[in-house]
Amino acid sequence: MTNWTHIPILATEIADLILTRADGVYVDGTLGLGGHTKLFLSRLGPTARVFGFDKDEEALAIAKERVADARLTAVHASYTQVPEVLQKYGVTSADGALFDLGLSSYQLDNAARGFSLLRDGPLDMRFDLSATLTAEQIVNEWGLTDLEHILVDYGEERNAHAIAMAIMAARRTGRIDTTFKLKNIVENTVRGRGKIHPATQTFQALRITVNDELSSVEKVTGLLDKILNPGGRAAILTFHSLEDRLVKTRLKELVSSGGWKLVNKHVIVPSYEEVKQNSRARSAKLRVVEKL
Repeated sequence: MTNWTHIPILATEIADLILTRADGVYVDGTLGLGGHTKLFLSRLGPTARVFGFDKDEEALAIAKERVADARLTAVHASYTQVPEVLQKYGVTSADGALFDLGLSSYQLDNAARGFSLLRDGPLDMRFDLSATLTAEQIVNEWGLTDLEHILVDYGEERNAHAIAMAIMAARRTGRIDTTFKLKNIVENTVRGRGKIHPATQTFQALRITVNDELSSVEKVTGLLDKILNPGGRAAILTFHSLEDRLVKTRLKELVSSGGWKLVNKHVIVPSYEEVKQNSRARSAKLRVVEKL
């Protein structure tokens, strides 16, 4: 067994909300290390199926090993491809779906993937290692205006200009090719805010850009009608304000267009106890919608 720590966030709440049929078909849009799916399958009947999607082949392999259940079909694809993949397997639609928009512990804890401020590694940040654009390319090859633009739009970074200028200056003396090199540049340019590291929003902006994350969120909210059966529910778990605002807006639009209802009028957040056990749950927000 591959030894990665993984605690699925709001897992019981999500299972309670979306598992409406014991023999149903369910979608886990970000399989990660399989934590949510493992809980789902423990509650479902012998003929149920879960289709687990992930762009990260390494995570998929670990999830299959951990879940070890014939009812799981693990698919190396983005959750934006759910309708086509279900069709390929002869499934018209699903009874429930989870879209967990966060990073898995595996990605954060694996220094070689370049997501974490806490571990030095190559400045990569790709979910899908077959993709071409990396964070290293962005910080070393993009112009000042483009760097500043992503820091503002995807990092909500108020010191975007100063950080972009510092990156431009630093790369004249050598390539910025590791997470710690970038972290140090930002640390030496701006001060942190409370417990938040000064480079947190820069790393977020790069990760969102590398993986085109907000575009994927836009697409998936538009695909829910194709994915779900009437009575089916979709749970969307977000981890930063940009995503959550986008999801909130899109789900409201869906409801106002008719044929949908919000299952939880107010956003669901982890309990104090859950955050105490798993600090990564701290920023999680859950919204659930049902197709009528």
